[in-house]
Amino acid sequence: MHRPPLPLVLLLLCCRAQAGEIIGGTESKPHSRPYMAYLEIVTSREKQVACGGFLIRRDFVLTAAHCAGRSVTVTLGAHNIQKKEDTWQRLEVIKQFPYPKYEPAGLHDIMLLKLEEKANLTLAVGTLPLPPHVTFIRPGRMCQVAGWGRTGVKEPASSTLQEGDSGGPLLCAGVAQGIVSYGLFSAKPPAVFTRISPYRPWIDEVLKEN
Repeated sequence: MHRPPLPLVLLLLCCRAQAGEIIGGTESKPHSRPYMAYLEIVTSREKQVACGGFLIRRDFVLTAAHCAGRSVTVTLGAHNIQKKEDTWQRLEVIKQFPYPKYEPAGLHDIMLLKLEEKANLTLAVGTLPLPPHVTFIRPGRMCQVAGWGRTGVKEPASSTLQEGDSGGPLLCAGVAQGIVSYGLFSAKPPAVFTRISPYRPWIDEVLKEN
């Protein structure tokens, strides 16, 4: 019997609560994470929400499947999402590829986004390497997340890039090992991430065909 890949469940002291929160995070150095993507999403009910994601190829962003919407606009090269800079590149998503077996309960929470055109790689915009098909993360290893989520349970979303966000990458030794999926509303551990390595065959297939 086929079992879904096990998500990463980590006891993080600083990271996130409900999707889109960075409880107790600190502001990132501007443009120190050039792979980060800010996703502006219009849902099927015309509601506007936001997620994080990361550039894995010049024309593809990887994020969580729960960040899908009727339309998605990606901003690359941003630090303060409220203050436009020359480093910004805004691109529309022309196709969304949520994992076929995604379930809103949190299973298979991974999605690829095809951009309308290739991003220009600069000091502020770059790609992030993915893990090999088989990988192991040693218990106790220090990993990081980043994004523009809320900095407190009752706080608004952050304008500047912080360390943690829904749809953003879990970085271990410079490699994206997971995608922020969900956690407790109280912001207490554990936080749950989608492990990327079991999905590499699917990711590679989508990239190859597109």
